[in-house]
Amino acid sequence: MGTLIPQSSVRNLLKNYYELTKPKIWYLLVFTAFGSALTASFLFDIPVQPLTWILLIGGVAAGSAAADTITGYNDRDIDAIMERTKQRPIPSGRISPRNALVFGLILTSISLICSWLINVWVFALMIFGLFDNIIVYSKWLKRTSQSNIILGGFSGGAPAMIGYLAVTTQNLEVGLVMAGLVFLWIPTHIWSLALHVKKDYLKAQVPMLPVVSSERSSVRVIAGTTLLMVLFSIIPFFFDQFGLIYLVTASIFGAIMIFLSVRLLVKPSEEASWLVFKFSSPYLMALFIAFIVDAYFH
Repeated sequence: MGTLIPQSSVRNLLKNYYELTKPKIWYLLVFTAFGSALTASFLFDIPVQPLTWILLIGGVAAGSAAADTITGYNDRDIDAIMERTKQRPIPSGRISPRNALVFGLILTSISLICSWLINVWVFALMIFGLFDNIIVYSKWLKRTSQSNIILGGFSGGAPAMIGYLAVTTQNLEVGLVMAGLVFLWIPTHIWSLALHVKKDYLKAQVPMLPVVSSERSSVRVIAGTTLLMVLFSIIPFFFDQFGLIYLVTASIFGAIMIFLSVRLLVKPSEEASWLVFKFSSPYLMALFIAFIVDAYFH
């Protein structure tokens, strides 16, 4: 008889691979894809088949998880240096680099198959998103340029556009603005975190904005990107498709984002930068919920 693997070992193994995908990152990206698809469905009265939902959510989840897994493989040496990341599955030794890479490639294949079965536009965007995150950001720019987040941020906006194109190619400006909102959200989100854990990035010699610029310059840039993001978030109100529900939500949550970034600007501290970082995710989620609700009552 073969040796039975203890149930607890299987659970731990699954937990380790799940953690490897950085679920806190891809949950939000999957939600933007779901939100943009549902918004497009409501706006243009286009029913979305159950199979399309499965392929979309499964494909974006697999693609985002694949990108996070392979970037974790790429970053295993610097993750081992930084306090915030040294307990991740690869640097802590719970998963070997080779197994992580194989797992990431399997997830990549799943994401590409799912996207191909939806349509060619979704497939092309999935390839672009994976390339931008894994190659442009992780392999090329992360260790060499402070513009890493900006050029690598296109992949963050890809899921929202993927969700929209899975439903329709009508009024593409709506999908582009939703994707653009995520793109503009990324610098505020990442740079505020980088300011909070500046010592880690400095130790690992990763040229994030707070590492290569002074604290005063960094908080000015964060305040500027936050203001740009909030102003950009008002644009959908001027489309025929959205109304007061979206405007009120964007205004209230945008005002809070601006308040937190101004607070950071006036009195920089780790706590202030952490608050900007922590509120930025609920902010983005609130806007996509507003897109959905406004489109439903359109």
